[in-house]
Order: sequence, then C-alpha cells, then structure tokens
Amino acid sequence: MHRIVALALPDLVAFDLSVPAQIFGHRAERDRYEFTVCAQRPGPVPTTTGFAIEATAGLKALAGADTVVVPGFYPLDAPPEPVLRALRSTTARLVSVCTGAFALAAAGVLDGRAATTHWQHTDELATRFPKIDVRPDVLYVDEGPVLTSAGIAAAIDLCLYVYRADHGAERAARVARRMVVAPHRSGGQAQFVDRPLPEGNRLSDTCAWAVRRLAEPITVDDLSRHAGYAPRTFARHFRAETGMTPLRWLTAQRLLEARRLLEATEHGIDEIARRCGLGTAANLRLHLAREAATTPSAYRTAFRGSTIR
Repeated sequence: MHRIVALALPDLVAFDLSVPAQIFGHRAERDRYEFTVCAQRPGPVPTTTGFAIEATAGLKALAGADTVVVPGFYPLDAPPEPVLRALRSTTARLVSVCTGAFALAAAGVLDGRAATTHWQHTDELATRFPKIDVRPDVLYVDEGPVLTSAGIAAAIDLCLYVYRADHGAERAARVARRMVVAPHRSGGQAQFVDRPLPEGNRLSDTCAWAVRRLAEPITVDDLSRHAGYAPRTFARHFRAETGMTPLRWLTAQRLLEARRLLEATEHGIDEIARRCGLGTAANLRLHLAREAATTPSAYRTAFRGSTIR
C-alpha cells in the first residue's frame, strides 16, 4: 500500500487537491493507494472557491508518507515554519501542483533543481528563488524525488505520469479513460496559452480581417493599411493593445489555426501549413517547436490519439 498525503495549505485551490484525490484516492485505487489530507493542524482548511475542506491529519502524517502532494494555494507567502520543517525532513517523493511549488521553494527543496508552476507565476518564482531553474513553458518537470506541475489541467498530466511510473502505462490508461482525459501529454509540452484578439476598436476589426485570411500572404504593411495607420503608428498601438508585435501576433494566429487543424481534421502537414499561411511543413515544424515545444505529430497524437500522415 502506497501512502499518499496531500498537504492542505490555506487558502487551498480546491481543484488542485481534487485531481490527486480523483486519481489516487478514488475507490477503484484503494488496493494500491492510501490517500490522506493533512494540514498544519487537523480540521477545516479554507479554499479559494468559498468552501472549506476537512483535513483529517496533522503534519505528523508527512513523516509516514511515501508521496507528499502539495496543491496550489494563495496568497503565495511562505507557509509557517513547522510546515517548512516537515517538508524538509520528509523522505517521501514530493509532488507540487500549480502554485504548490512556492511551498516547496520556501522549504528549500527545489534549490538546484528544475521546476515549474502556473505560467502566470513563473517570473515571480524565478525572482524570489534564484537557486531554482524555473521552466516557464512546460507542463511538468520530473527531478527524481521532486516533481512540479504547471497550473490547473497540468495537474492531471503530472498525476497520471506519477501513476504510470508506479503501475505502468496500461493501468494509467485505464485511469485516464475513467477520467475522460488524454492518457499522456509529455512534460516538455508547452503550457498552451492562446493569444487574445483586441476588442472594441479599429485594431479588433483588422485582427478579425486577418484571421479570416490566414492562408493569404498577409504582411504587417497589409495590417496597418487595413487599420488606417502608418506602419510605425500601427505597430505602437498594436503592441500596447496585445503586448506583442504585429508580426508575432500574426504568427501566433497562424499557429493557433495550425493546432486547430491538427486537432479537428485529417489534413497532412503540408496542407495544414498552406491553410494556416506558414507555407511549408518545415516552417510549421520550426514555429511549433519554438512556440509550443512540440512537433505536429506529437501535438496531434496528444490531442487526438492519431498519427499524422
């Protein structure tokens, strides 16, 4: 029996706890895992979603754990010293979900290791804890006895990865089917973050115009002409609205369309590259590797379970 203890810190992100509970604490897993929730003191722990969860054990539970899971919490202040001592002293496998990495970082157990957290907080993690090799663009990182994941759904990927390490791919696939999720996304896959369209002004009209014409050889000059700006004025306004240059935004929209086509169609890679305006399969591979740290084949396999022609 493998003993898993989830450490509930106030204010706990309930979803981050529910994922390991669903994978390791489900009734179907009770012959393999013993799942316990602990806190600094037993009792109710507030969550970010307005309700409390009940921790049935105190910090002593960490000493007897085989795996300790630290879900996300807010605000990201260091936990009390008794919690940090318990994290430092345990010999268990340590797994953090989302901002749970900040607790492990405060305890010093991530020093000298690679780690990740939700993309909105990777800069803060790197700034506050410079001894950590923060990986901002990945789903999860396996550093042997310490594993960290990005935000929200990446918790599913990491917990299934841990389950697979414990019991093999076939059993992990059965758990994934029960949860109706993809059985495997590699940890090196990027945290996919869509680039938004500006709204409610001349730029939004131009962006919508461009999105309808991605297969055409649109240039930044074409965008500025459509918006009625001189190119330099257009670029300045566009960056203020979107946080990126027009060319980078246009490339990101082409990649979003490429990903949609990989997920939703059976088109080959050459046809997808043509339809999204990236021109060639080699160009699509290059940009997808830079933006999403994956290949067209790996992306399609992860999101559809099929291979690309």
